[in-house]
Amino acid sequence: MLAFVTGGTGFVGSNLVAALTTRGIGVRVLRRATSSMAGLDGLVCETCVGDVLDSVDTLAAAMCGCTWVFHTAAISDYWRYRGRNRLYRNNVEGTRNVLAAALRAGVQRLVLTSSIAALGVPAPGRALTEADRFNLRPRRFPYGHSKHLAECELRRAVDAGLAAVTVNPSVVIGPRDVNRISGAMIVEAARGRLRVAAPGGTNFVAVADVVQGHIAAAERGRVGERYILAGENLSFRDAFATVCDIVNRPGPAVVLPRWGIPVTAAAVGVARLVVGPRLPIDGKQMRLSAAAIYADGSKARTELGVPCTPFRAAVQSAHDWYLENHYLQKQATSPRHGDSDDTIDQLGARLRR
Repeated sequence: MLAFVTGGTGFVGSNLVAALTTRGIGVRVLRRATSSMAGLDGLVCETCVGDVLDSVDTLAAAMCGCTWVFHTAAISDYWRYRGRNRLYRNNVEGTRNVLAAALRAGVQRLVLTSSIAALGVPAPGRALTEADRFNLRPRRFPYGHSKHLAECELRRAVDAGLAAVTVNPSVVIGPRDVNRISGAMIVEAARGRLRVAAPGGTNFVAVADVVQGHIAAAERGRVGERYILAGENLSFRDAFATVCDIVNRPGPAVVLPRWGIPVTAAAVGVARLVVGPRLPIDGKQMRLSAAAIYADGSKARTELGVPCTPFRAAVQSAHDWYLENHYLQKQATSPRHGDSDDTIDQLGARLRR
């Protein structure tokens, strides 16, 4: 069997490639010519140079001979980009192209990596389920809106005869996060910068559970269905405290009041105009951080057998991988106080490589 993976050099994609090859499934990765191969270090797979914005004919040819297609490619680090054109082109038009190519290539099953962001924000006191629909103004959360539109494209492809399933991971934590998507939280903690928490919370899921959910969706997911891949629902304060404990740094000392979030979001927006996308958050994220965006992963656990790895174990796995692969200085995790500026600067330099 051969599986085709878009976004295979990214966080979820590279972990998926590792899991597939461990199961004896051949993998062909679609990658840009400029993509870093760091996430695929040590893995045996085919690669073909291309882009989800290539023509349908080109993508279909790349999928030739593949049984499964996993479409994980997307702009996930959306806060690092100014403007929305690139976000929508990659996440919506790119998905449309991949779906059309899969139909043309006659693959047996396609799994779309969406996000709980596509489900909007739940009412206070409840968690997101697969029945939820995007309920925010597009300008308020362009990333979530783009993933919602990508799912609309999938439903059209299913109606046209494609055997496709959607998976909706929450905030993914684990190894091979070379672009620091959610790993930015670990980096900031190692720098001693997770001292303030927003008043909301979200769901966190281990990347190992996410890739198991992808493969189970390909094997036995119901066509046209979506499955939330979720782990623990945690407040940001509790999540940050756990991360800080693992990196041996002081945890959050302050939880921002909800009334102060709009002011803080405006300040973040101004700061980004000065320092650019180096900030690990943007104003839109800050505004959403006041909400408790929790999720219910029971459907995936019941139908697909997806496990629920504890948050602490997922963070520890990510942190250990960062250390083993020299993305973090070991010195950055030793004393809680008195760290030298040189150590933090060296850490930042390594992550920018």
